[in-house]
Amino acid sequence: MLGIKYIKFDAMTYVMHYVNGKLSKEGRGLAFFYFAPKSSIVAIPVASNDIPFVFNESTADYQTVAIQGQITYQVTNPQQLAETLDFSVNTKGNYKKNDFDKIPQRLSNEAQTATSSLIHSLHLEQAIRSAKQIEEAIFEGIRNSEAVRILGIEPLSVNVTSVKANPEMERALEAETREALQQKADQATYERRNFAVEQERIIKESELNTEIAVEEKKKEILEKKMETKVLNQENERQIREMKMEANIALEEQKQQLIDLKVSNQRKEADAQAYSLEVSLKPYKDFDWKKLMAIHQKGGDARANIALAFRELSENVDKINHLNISPDLLNTLVQSEESAE
Repeated sequence: MLGIKYIKFDAMTYVMHYVNGKLSKEGRGLAFFYFAPKSSIVAIPVASNDIPFVFNESTADYQTVAIQGQITYQVTNPQQLAETLDFSVNTKGNYKKNDFDKIPQRLSNEAQTATSSLIHSLHLEQAIRSAKQIEEAIFEGIRNSEAVRILGIEPLSVNVTSVKANPEMERALEAETREALQQKADQATYERRNFAVEQERIIKESELNTEIAVEEKKKEILEKKMETKVLNQENERQIREMKMEANIALEEQKQQLIDLKVSNQRKEADAQAYSLEVSLKPYKDFDWKKLMAIHQKGGDARANIALAFRELSENVDKINHLNISPDLLNTLVQSEESAE
């Protein structure tokens, strides 16, 4: 009524109320009555905003890459932004112009400018793997940009969501990558097989070393057994030699004993022979017949008859005729049986 209006803004909007071109009041989240014909109201949102961007750049090897991401910013100097862009609102709180849409375009341009030199220095394969570097380059470029400083805004963060080549190059890179991955897989398979072969060789070598060690132990045991056997045989030989030497010594002692006995017997026989010779020496020249007769002293008739028959046999060539009576023979026989 009569041009007097009421307007209210939220807490995330910075409001400046001009009356006849002069600043009357300013601040966040204001609500007031004003006289419309003489008033001008500027409303600047100070909450953080996200703006997407996408642009193309050429790499050092003349390949095109599409860079896509998002910039988060916030108005830090609304007075300065109000001096640069028109944020005037009507009585209903709607912007009279679309200058707010100029901010995303200007930030996108600054992002592309900051990225251009970096992408131009990279090859395609490097560029599509350098999202982090691009994020840092865009953030530093916007923060240090004079055009952004004039707007009174400040970047909060930059996120690069993708860096892509054109479809043909992507397929070529995918094929190359697949080939490289296949080669790596083949290499991994080869290394795995080679590792398995190496492990098998190590196991076989360990088994052979174990067998060699076992054989060496067996050889040592056999050598020890042989040494023990040789030592036992040597001991047995020494024992046999000792027994033989003992037997030889015993036999030598026996031989000495026998020799001593024989010598003693010989001496004894010699002594007996000498004694007998000395005893019979007086009878050496005597007739044996006389000796027998003396020895018998004439008491044994049979001995005398036998002596008579002996003399007859010695002189048989001188006897012509001999008569022996049966009575003599009977007497002799009876005498024999009586003697028995």
